[in-house]
Amino acid sequence: MKVDDWLRRSGHKLQQAGIGTARLDALVLLEDVTKVARAKLLAEPERELAAAKLAKLQKLLNMRVQHVPLAYVRGKTEFYGREFVISPAVLEPRPESETMIDMLKALPDLPPKPCMADVGAGSGALGITAKLELPQLAVDLLEVDSKALKVTRTNVDKFTLKLNVVKSDLLDSAEGKYDVLLCNLPYVPDDYQINTAAVHEPRLAIFGGPDGLDVYRKLFEQLNSLPWRPLYLLLEALPPQHAALQAIATKAGYELVEINDFIQLFRRAQ
Repeated sequence: MKVDDWLRRSGHKLQQAGIGTARLDALVLLEDVTKVARAKLLAEPERELAAAKLAKLQKLLNMRVQHVPLAYVRGKTEFYGREFVISPAVLEPRPESETMIDMLKALPDLPPKPCMADVGAGSGALGITAKLELPQLAVDLLEVDSKALKVTRTNVDKFTLKLNVVKSDLLDSAEGKYDVLLCNLPYVPDDYQINTAAVHEPRLAIFGGPDGLDVYRKLFEQLNSLPWRPLYLLLEALPPQHAALQAIATKAGYELVEINDFIQLFRRAQ
């Protein structure tokens, strides 16, 4: 089969399945499997596709038709301009979470060699990106799920970093005292109607109780029992949840400094 034929047929199949980005998704899969740049593929519509590659493409296409997120089909995604390995054991890092890195880079009055934890690390994209953007950081990646931890470690190795990857229920098994916590924890309310793609994502990483904030409450309970207190907390939640999350943080001795889209920055009260 030729490139043009495959793109036309697969694009039509994806479109019939209700995939809004049918043509682009087909092109992305073709680029991945052939290892040929999409511009070159489009410039050579008569290029023949080998049987082995067609078989692999069909397998990936069938997954996408079932609304498996493209990142899971590909086994990789981009975050903050870098490519990370992912699997259905972890959430795909979202573009809105990149704001957390921008805000981290702008934090004032940190010590010269600050310590930071990515709490609920999943793929590790947040903590790894923080280390790559701010090499002076000492970073621990904390994650409770064993399957997710495999993905975390894969990405740490991919970027040849020496970071502590710790199996920990939030801060329960934390090995250090941290100046900053990055926390993109589950915050979707249990009765929230998720889309077709999100059905394929790990529920453990999505849902956070009746109002979505139970995991954050647990985090602050842990903080209240520790002999040390982080200076800054960067938390992600839905904007309608921000007032409730601020109330939880205030009760635990943290002041709201800034809100940027999904992200709230809190500072330890003096």
